[in-house]
Amino acid sequence: MSVQLTAAEMAKYIDHTCLKPQASVEDILRICDEAKAMHTASVCVNPSYVKLVARELDGTDVTPCCVVGFPLGATTPNVKAFEAAEAVANGAGEVDMVINVGAVKSGDWALVERDIAAVVTAVDGEAKVKVIIETCLLTDEEKVLACQAAKRVGADFVKTSTGFSTGGATVADVKLMRQTVGPEMGVKASGGVRSYEDAVAMIEAGASRLGASSGKAIIEGCR
Repeated sequence: MSVQLTAAEMAKYIDHTCLKPQASVEDILRICDEAKAMHTASVCVNPSYVKLVARELDGTDVTPCCVVGFPLGATTPNVKAFEAAEAVANGAGEVDMVINVGAVKSGDWALVERDIAAVVTAVDGEAKVKVIIETCLLTDEEKVLACQAAKRVGADFVKTSTGFSTGGATVADVKLMRQTVGPEMGVKASGGVRSYEDAVAMIEAGASRLGASSGKAIIEGCR
């Protein structure tokens, strides 16, 4: 294993995530406490919890992160833009939006770009935008074209997966995404990253961020 990370170094890769529909206030408070103790990059939650998370993380080095158009990506650009703008108003410093997968499968790249651009415009530089392309549903050619679209309209990251579809992050997909976007953009591996070994494999493949509900186990694996 070529990459050797300390717990503190690994924590900065992790978006500590709780997106289950049944997540309670107590669940969200717990992951905020864990994230503050571990100094993760962010806490990623559904929109209804962003204000709570922003309050809990205020004054810390952990960024509030919110999903948009989640998990299907099938709403309209205007709806995603509104959702993103509201998330930022409620304190989100990062927004993870789901691409319009149906538009990708239909070859409607104008709609794909318009969809991503609407969110980038809505946050107006106040939050980083991560574009979830849902790799498990795409061909390699579609993955490349989706990443190129995200890069063209000024997104900050491309992200593999929601974790709610038929598969999660793979080393091959992370490598392909990194090759496509180059060093200028972030690549987030999400879905099925559960152990220190999983995390290292994704980082070696080119991931600069990891979405995980198992952040605590991953970081403890460093020790």
